[in-house]
Amino acid sequence: MKRVPDTSEAEVIIAGDGRTVEERDLVFDINECDRYALEEAVLLKEKFGGTVTALTLGPEGAADTLRRCLATGADRVIMLSDAAFAGSDAVTVAHILYRAIKDIQFDLVLAGAQASDDLQAQVGPVLAELLGTSHATIVTHLEIMNGKAKVHRELEGGLEAVVEIKLPAVITIQTGINVPRYVSIMGIRKAARQEIKQLGLSELGLKESEVGEAGSKTRVERLFLPVAEKNTEILTGSLGEIAARLAGIIRDKGGLV
Repeated sequence: MKRVPDTSEAEVIIAGDGRTVEERDLVFDINECDRYALEEAVLLKEKFGGTVTALTLGPEGAADTLRRCLATGADRVIMLSDAAFAGSDAVTVAHILYRAIKDIQFDLVLAGAQASDDLQAQVGPVLAELLGTSHATIVTHLEIMNGKAKVHRELEGGLEAVVEIKLPAVITIQTGINVPRYVSIMGIRKAARQEIKQLGLSELGLKESEVGEAGSKTRVERLFLPVAEKNTEILTGSLGEIAARLAGIIRDKGGLV
């Protein structure tokens, strides 16, 4: 469960380091795809039994994310928080999650298809590789049957793939797979009294050289906002004239040799 900034109606300001955004006036919430993944986990628990454990990796403020998970129906939460984790890329994040999950008995690991702040969609598949399980990505429908999962995967161009994979498995969930339930204020207040287990570098048996930017193969060099330009040109004339003019523009821009 990832804590992400809600930038839908907020002005995004690049921080002074040029590599992050200014968080001071931003509102944070659960990543949308992760919200659907949590709801799917709770629905499976209600149908088949078992328990739901929710994990998040982030700063102290991410504890609110886990409390909402408890209010939604998670039975247990684990917070992975350490100053050394800052700057970890997607692969390194998956390694940190792996250390927290590997000793937990599980049938399914459900994650969001991608995070709204980086859109990388890499954590789930890398985690499956580390755990040695099968996996399926961008899942829009999920059925559990006889030690297998039958999943519908969203493909490009409106296409869909239906596949069966063996359990245990890692599955990344697409939005729209279900309707996330409403979390009541009473449920949040009750969750506020529950203990949140926190694990850091030493508890996970990791070294500083294995996490953060030191342990990552990629790093953000620069963030910037797109430059708004007004270069729209309306082509008029006959079809032949418009086609000739368009071909000339493409040729002038280096599109034709």
